[in-house]
Amino acid sequence: MRADRLVATLLVLQARGRVTAAQLAGELEVSVATARRDLEALAVAGIPVYPQPGRGGGWSLVGGARTDLSGLNAAEVQVLFMLAGPSASVMPAAKSALRKLVQALPETFRSDAEAAAAAMVIDPSRWGDRRNDSSERAAELELAVVRRQKVRLAYAGKGMEASNRVVDPWGLVDKDGTWYLLAGTDAGQRTFRLDRILALEMLDEPAERPEGFDLSAAWSGVVDEVEQRRSGVAATVLVDPALVRVLRSHFGRHCRELGRSDDGRARVEVAAPSPLMVAQQLAGWGSGLEVEGPVEVQMELARLGQELVDRYA
Repeated sequence: MRADRLVATLLVLQARGRVTAAQLAGELEVSVATARRDLEALAVAGIPVYPQPGRGGGWSLVGGARTDLSGLNAAEVQVLFMLAGPSASVMPAAKSALRKLVQALPETFRSDAEAAAAAMVIDPSRWGDRRNDSSERAAELELAVVRRQKVRLAYAGKGMEASNRVVDPWGLVDKDGTWYLLAGTDAGQRTFRLDRILALEMLDEPAERPEGFDLSAAWSGVVDEVEQRRSGVAATVLVDPALVRVLRSHFGRHCRELGRSDDGRARVEVAAPSPLMVAQQLAGWGSGLEVEGPVEVQMELARLGQELVDRYA
């Protein structure tokens, strides 16, 4: 999704010559903060985009107000198409846009541009999935976000029956291959997994969006809330220092080293939503670690161990 905006930003700069972040935000129907981040991303990536402060300033393409895409050098073209290319693997519109951009380039750049665009593919489906409609849903919802139109969702929450909901779409997030929609509802901000959306319909009604809404900040809040729920129970374990790295790979951010015990073992705190879930992740270590507490986790480990003895002894 962002790659499409970066291409659109370049085309706006080509047409306007110089724009402020506020003007670009209005043109692309995004927040000013998002427009500014996209402009900065192009500059950091090596595209000749630079800001000019002060009255009458703004962002411009090096080379003048009417610089067109053929003004980019070979390295800059490759960077641009490496940024935009992955979207083409999941979005037909992005593939079409890249084709048109390739034709706008000098012939000497075209082969490198096409190679850069094809250097990476995004496959949104998990192993074993026959079909994954999340990317298609994401494209539809992005259109609703940009146009600020309400959408009606047929949504099945985890363990729940499907229900119809009318929401104000605010933004989309792709986290580790899973797409999420952040939206406004009668109950406030809510997060929806796109793979649980059974059907959606764009409505001919304007969507409301909070003034100054920042998608990155809002998503950080969602992540913090989820991670807090995932770390409801903490246990302290003793383990060989060489194995701390392995333990951390199991628990991620819910693993922190506290120091050393008297016998030189590492004292580590790990966390999960419940004592049983902590015990389930530790049970496979056997005598490779020792759980100091809490007693609830120790009891779950003992129960799991007894179940295994009863079945396999």
